[in-house]
Amino acid sequence: MEKPLERPQVVGISKVTDENEGIKTVFLKSTLQALPGQFVMVWLPRVDEKPFAVSYSNGGEMGITVSAIGPFSSKLSSMKPGEKVGIRGPYGTAYGLEGKKVALIGGGYGAVALATLAEEALKKGIKVKFILGARTKSRLVCEERIQKLIGRENLMVTTDDGSAGTKGIVTDALRQLLKKERIDKIFACGPDRMLKVVAETGTAAGVKGEVSAERWFKCGGMGICGHCCVDPTGIRLCVEGPVISFETALKITELGEYHRLKSSRKEKLGGH
Repeated sequence: MEKPLERPQVVGISKVTDENEGIKTVFLKSTLQALPGQFVMVWLPRVDEKPFAVSYSNGGEMGITVSAIGPFSSKLSSMKPGEKVGIRGPYGTAYGLEGKKVALIGGGYGAVALATLAEEALKKGIKVKFILGARTKSRLVCEERIQKLIGRENLMVTTDDGSAGTKGIVTDALRQLLKKERIDKIFACGPDRMLKVVAETGTAAGVKGEVSAERWFKCGGMGICGHCCVDPTGIRLCVEGPVISFETALKITELGEYHRLKSSRKEKLGGH
């Protein structure tokens, strides 16, 4: 595993592409290598620094996918080719591929972190079943990319409102898949509530797996501020995570129930 860059490397933006409604991928001229599941810190001077999963990597270029929901993400989404950002990392744990057939469960733009994992799986000769979900069609990301990778027959799409694919949620599709096929390992990225149900569903079916849990990384992956420690285990998700096993995930009592805001105040989670 590559030793992380602890000081930002200033890199240029090569291109910006639209993924879907309010979601863009910013491609950076960087040779920084991150394994699927790891994250990098992106720095905009006089704005902020935020963690991002790597959604594209080809050795000389790295893609990070961003949803414009706040000052930082809105600024990054509006940047143009030729402009520069700071980047450091990679940090955290990566997904551990194993077995002959795996299931990848992506909720919302969490799916981008799994697209690179699908590519790695195929390189190793591992078959991939991908369940891609979002609230509505306009919020689906990476559908065409994933379909080209694994074939339409191996991609299941769900939307809450039924505007694309099957009406429902990804965890319902996972239950159906596990009834029909032998899956050796499950990987998931998305909202906390989804991750908890995926871990519970996989565990009940006797299938091991890993989820990627998101929290505020105030110290930027250095593991020193404690802000991303989770109840009651106290593990730091920027170091011992963000990718954790089902077993570890189900020990975290806050998973799917609440998380801490930037101020450290607890906030009850909504959703499924």
